[in-house]
Amino acid sequence: MARGENSGGNISGKLNVSFLWLSLQIPLGVAALGGLAYLALALWSAATFPRHRVNLKRPPKKQRPPMSLLKPLRGAETELETCLSSFFQLKYPRFELIFAVRTPDDPAAEVVWRLRARFPSVRARLLFTGEPPYANAKVFSLEKMAQAAAHDILVITDSDTRVPPNYLDSVAAAFADPSVGAVTHPYRGVASGDMWSRLEALGMTTEFMAGVIVAERLEGMKFALGPSMAIRRDCLSAIGGFAAMRDYLADDFILGAWTARAGRKVLLLPQPVEHIATARGFLTNFKHRLRWNRSSRFSRPAGYPGQGLTYGLVWALLFAAVAPWPASLAVVAAALLLRGGLALALAKRLGDRAVKARLWLLPLQDSLSWASWVGGFLGRTIEWRGERYALLDGGRFQPLSRPVALTEAARAAGQGAR
Repeated sequence: MARGENSGGNISGKLNVSFLWLSLQIPLGVAALGGLAYLALALWSAATFPRHRVNLKRPPKKQRPPMSLLKPLRGAETELETCLSSFFQLKYPRFELIFAVRTPDDPAAEVVWRLRARFPSVRARLLFTGEPPYANAKVFSLEKMAQAAAHDILVITDSDTRVPPNYLDSVAAAFADPSVGAVTHPYRGVASGDMWSRLEALGMTTEFMAGVIVAERLEGMKFALGPSMAIRRDCLSAIGGFAAMRDYLADDFILGAWTARAGRKVLLLPQPVEHIATARGFLTNFKHRLRWNRSSRFSRPAGYPGQGLTYGLVWALLFAAVAPWPASLAVVAAALLLRGGLALALAKRLGDRAVKARLWLLPLQDSLSWASWVGGFLGRTIEWRGERYALLDGGRFQPLSRPVALTEAARAAGQGAR
């Protein structure tokens, strides 16, 4: 009797294990197939990029509108002087550079002063904004710079962005269409040193930009990208100005989304810029990825779970770990082929020569990105430039390390945008 009971227990245990294994195979198989479909779509989108064909022929000097370039700064981060110097070397007839820091003792101020001395013919100013009364300190700096700007086309770039000398030509060509309210640029990642920055740079070019190009292909641009974007002053006023974005973390996403909602075109231009991956070390780099994912989760809660399908290679590897090998290896082979092809297609479109030598790092890069996507579902706090913030519903956030007291004028401006 004991032997029969033991035999029955073994059979029951085997059935339980088989059921558990099957319960893993089915969802992972569905996720893997969905990931393969996404990779195929992304490869097609990359091969046919850009969706909007902008005439990039350089117009006569008299027809090129003057522009104000706004650069919010804080701290002398990696490659800052190299990035900023690329803006002093722009080949464009009429533009001004406006920089902003909180206080004169910010290390970034010294970098700006050195560059002004090196390029005395370039019109450049440095503003001291003081402590920000907004949750989003960058938005407060942008508001102050926009008030000081002389021109009606405002170009906004991050401090870790590097541009070619003809950067403004494509912006001018796009704004020749009066229906265009804002433009943004794709970018390629550039490593700043260690392996973790190389992985992030690889992800910028081959993973993040894939999602951007797919979104642009399917529905047009409904957002902007922080490394480089430009907006007409009248369009900015129509969406409430920078003050209306004071409580939002993803101000670049909001700027593009509100512009599109106002009925103005947002274009993703074909000319790429360079975005420096400055987060070195595993922990710093992973926190940076986690911040971006949590921001995405709160900015677009309905679409964030669907981001999981973009990790086709990771799902294929997980499926192979629990499914019979002949079938699962075919899925992995297809994922590797599509993921590698996508990476090479984007590298060609964005001019990233480093991707080819780093293809072997794609499984590790995608696994880190997948882990940070999972982490995006957990918790609602982030760290950004040495400060801690709590994320709120609707993409808003509030600082935990400094008080924020909005002025009545700023609060009214934000309400007017609604």
